[in-house]
Amino acid sequence: MPRLFASDDDRDLVRAERDVRAAFTGLDLDLSSLAAVSNIFRAATAVRNHMESGVLAQHELSWSAFTTMFVLRVWGEMDARSLAAEAGVTAATLTGVMKTLEARGLLRRKHDRVDGRRVLVAVTAKGRKVVDEIMPAFNRHEGLVTQALTEQEQIELAHSLRTILRTVEAIDL
Repeated sequence: MPRLFASDDDRDLVRAERDVRAAFTGLDLDLSSLAAVSNIFRAATAVRNHMESGVLAQHELSWSAFTTMFVLRVWGEMDARSLAAEAGVTAATLTGVMKTLEARGLLRRKHDRVDGRRVLVAVTAKGRKVVDEIMPAFNRHEGLVTQALTEQEQIELAHSLRTILRTVEAIDL
């Protein structure tokens, strides 16, 4: 059996979605939502894998490590809990990422002077330089993975995904 969900052929993906619908005939399912969420997940995974292998690997960075540095580069020093939320990783994942990045001299951690339990994290000058070196290539690849969409479609996609993010956040309250 071909790997339909992993295929790069649109006909295979449509067939896979049809097969899923057939497999669950008779169940009270919202198949449009199933297809939408499945495609969000597959697209996000494909983009992440592409960026890791096409851009980040040469800098020996994972998606989580780059995202952590990107957040710090844009918004500056922040506490570890806020950083984990902004980077979209768990506290446990962030701990490992910070340990690796700190050992490489790309970020620094320190305890808050007022609340010693609170850890503050900042990108170093070396880390800032690495993010600045990566961003042009990263952005070129963002263009590559969205090149089949018009600019208006990209804007609409970003809007739709933000709507889904807000919905998930409201559900999880």
